[in-house]
Amino acid sequence: MCGMRIEHQLKLTPGQHIFLVGIGGSGLSAIARVLLGQGYRVSGSDRSPSDQTEALARDGATIYNGHDAAQIAGADALIITSAVKSDHVEVAAARAAGIPVYKRQDIMADLMEGKTVIAVAGTKGKTTTTAMIVHLLRECGQDPSYIVGGIMGNTGTNAGVGKGEAFVVEADEYDNMFLGLKPDIAVITNIEWDHPDFFKTEADMVESFRRFVSLLPEGGVLVACADDKLAVKLADERLGKGQKTRTYGINKPEPYDLYLLARRRRTYFWSYWADFIQAVGSDTRFEFDIPGDMAFDVTIPLPGSHNIQNTMAAIIACDPYNHVRAEEAGKALETFKPTARRFELRGDVNGIAIVDDYAHNPMSIKAVLEAAKQRYPDRAVWAVWQPHTYSRTQALFDQFVKAFDEADHVLVTDIYAARENPIEGVTSEAMVAAIQHTDVRHTPTFADAVAVLSAEVTAPAVVVIMSAGDAPQIGVDYLKYLQSKAG
Repeated sequence: MCGMRIEHQLKLTPGQHIFLVGIGGSGLSAIARVLLGQGYRVSGSDRSPSDQTEALARDGATIYNGHDAAQIAGADALIITSAVKSDHVEVAAARAAGIPVYKRQDIMADLMEGKTVIAVAGTKGKTTTTAMIVHLLRECGQDPSYIVGGIMGNTGTNAGVGKGEAFVVEADEYDNMFLGLKPDIAVITNIEWDHPDFFKTEADMVESFRRFVSLLPEGGVLVACADDKLAVKLADERLGKGQKTRTYGINKPEPYDLYLLARRRRTYFWSYWADFIQAVGSDTRFEFDIPGDMAFDVTIPLPGSHNIQNTMAAIIACDPYNHVRAEEAGKALETFKPTARRFELRGDVNGIAIVDDYAHNPMSIKAVLEAAKQRYPDRAVWAVWQPHTYSRTQALFDQFVKAFDEADHVLVTDIYAARENPIEGVTSEAMVAAIQHTDVRHTPTFADAVAVLSAEVTAPAVVVIMSAGDAPQIGVDYLKYLQSKAG
């Protein structure tokens, strides 16, 4: 934030006028929607119109295309994204007018005041897990408020204000947003070093997650993935203090490990496991094993072991809340629809499927390609990857190189810079040269990628577009080509 001073003593009051700089982004658009639902007057600006800004305008927000000092007139406070600099024209105007400026984490606690907060954190899986919790609570007769980092397939939006006691929130680690929360139930899906522009080392990131866990009150519950070594580390630390902890996983311990777990088990510790896993078309079935020799079957309309983990986390997170029974929650997830850009099927034309996914770090890429193999076992997998930010590409270079084993063909576009300037030597060409694969190519532009796909992909195949930037356009253009060819 280039040394920007942020005020931290905000107390929101319905009826205030809140202006959001970057209102079309996934984080601020969700906050804007909650503010509208809670009775605030909302306005905001962004560089260009989008589906989100248009939806917010329909809901009653005043939207400005572009940034101008005059637009903040009458605002009681400004909310900004981490990308906004101290010399931004609207921020500077707010300072001059004595209007306080806040980051997301400074307002989250006020938004959730008086609610039971279920906060979902993790390097990957947090958007899907958050959406699953929202869906199953709604299906089980609750009416939660929520903020999700993507458009939910079941509700068609990324946020909502409900009449129920729960507030479900995706706990974003970037810029330590999640440290502004007051969770009653905290979920950690996994921890893998990411956002190197903010977390300079893995240890820095783990420490932030540790601080997030420490926000739980006496009697709060931590739900952590036992398949992830860093999540387990934080769970063990909490368990050692005699605090309520739940773990879950696919890799069931050996009998001796179970014996050790049994010796450590107290009323504050339970461990859940998935067993008898089956892939059935686009569905995944498994047995959810509960401590005490209890189990029930779960079917989810999603592929991949990572989605089994997400499902388990969602079910367990709801168990301490308002007595939602685990089996009832599991049944509710049969009707779950994925969030936008999370293994989202864009189209399937004459045996060639196009899948859009937000995967942008090595762990996510591996999981998505594994899911593609499971969902389409008889099809060639084409991975189209847009690297996201120079700092991430540089810091996680060695992990990216090993992330594409499940793909039959790999296309790599130029790096999406986002908020960064280029770093000398950090290029897609260098990444392609290092990836050990029988068919990996640099396709610099979207047009280059579409040209290769159009010329070389033959059915049966699945094309997986992986991007946190603007590369989904590749899928849009390639689908148009397939449809035109199909007549």
